[in-house]
Amino acid sequence: MNNAIAHYDLVIVGAGLVGASLACAIAQQKDAASLRIALVEAGSESQEFSGEHFDPRVVALTQASQELLHKIGVWDEIVRVRACAYSDMHVWDGEGTASIHFNCAEVRANHLGHIVENSVILHALRKKITQYSQITLIQPARVVALNNGSGVEMTLDNGDLMSTNLLIAADGAQSKVRELADFETREWDYGHKAIVTTVQTELPHQATAWQRFMRTGPLAFLPLPSVNQKHFCSIVWSAELELADELMRLSDAEFCMRLGSAFEHKLGNVLHSAERFAIPLRQRHAKTYIQPHIVLVGDAAHNIHPLAGQGVNLGLLDVAALAQEIERALVRKIPLNDFSILRRYQRQRLAGNLMMMSAMEAFKRLFGSNSLMLTWLRNSGMRQLNSITELKKIIVKAAMGLH
Repeated sequence: MNNAIAHYDLVIVGAGLVGASLACAIAQQKDAASLRIALVEAGSESQEFSGEHFDPRVVALTQASQELLHKIGVWDEIVRVRACAYSDMHVWDGEGTASIHFNCAEVRANHLGHIVENSVILHALRKKITQYSQITLIQPARVVALNNGSGVEMTLDNGDLMSTNLLIAADGAQSKVRELADFETREWDYGHKAIVTTVQTELPHQATAWQRFMRTGPLAFLPLPSVNQKHFCSIVWSAELELADELMRLSDAEFCMRLGSAFEHKLGNVLHSAERFAIPLRQRHAKTYIQPHIVLVGDAAHNIHPLAGQGVNLGLLDVAALAQEIERALVRKIPLNDFSILRRYQRQRLAGNLMMMSAMEAFKRLFGSNSLMLTWLRNSGMRQLNSITELKKIIVKAAMGLH
């Protein structure tokens, strides 16, 4: 326990993908060499996976996210360890006959994105953090109290005291900083759980991200690298609560059979499933991302349905925007906590995040409906969309995080 107050120019709470990326994005700036940055993380070191063992948590990184990670200087390390590029997306309506196929050639790209395990990205970021003397990683430690006055004073669960002019909350959907600072949120339960795991399939995934929409929720098969000539996918099965609980009670063999049937055996039989995890889904959006001296990023600001795999990508767009504003402040010698800096960040990110969240909610309602008329309209619309090349290009570019 240390009763002296340690002061930092900025404190980032949460050293996950978003918080660690932000720390690196700030520290690499030429005017940030003298900054004192604290990175406070509640968890312990993340597990490493190799061979036929994959992290059940994966990210479908867009090209925009890849560019940010390349700029930070970790992308080559991520690719060296393990990443799977995908060139195609195949989406179809499980209650009808329509489907849409997207291919990277339609926008003259080499790929649409990469599926990467969370732990691979995180270990690359942690390795990069050690190269910056201005970053102090404090782990494991939790913020248990804070006081926001002329600056922010915090108490950690080990009794240490900290103060800062700018506190950045990157501590996830259950953000303690957001709660302690009394940020208001709009939130509701989806009535779904997301079942995530890694599966081995009989046939190769064809460098394709597959998604089937069903009334009970969407099912995604995301491509992973082959190992020892075995084919692997990460799955995210968003299912209504009763169905999700039923699926979690099944034996591995029974689950593989149900999963293969739900996926219409697009990749042959599902041969094996790793341990399954069920995550309750809740949508949450902070009414504002900023207060004097405090700013929210990533899931602390917005938590979105996983059906489009955009959660981490939205968080990394937050990182790019906030890092740019902090760089602007450093170059112009403006205090980092100047409210104009925080307002500019919020203007860039709040409306876009809200639009994406609204679109995902509309999508969920559209595909979750029992209405025969909506099913017909859905299928008719998908068939028309699949035939309009220019509109598909716009959608593909949006999915890649490009304008």
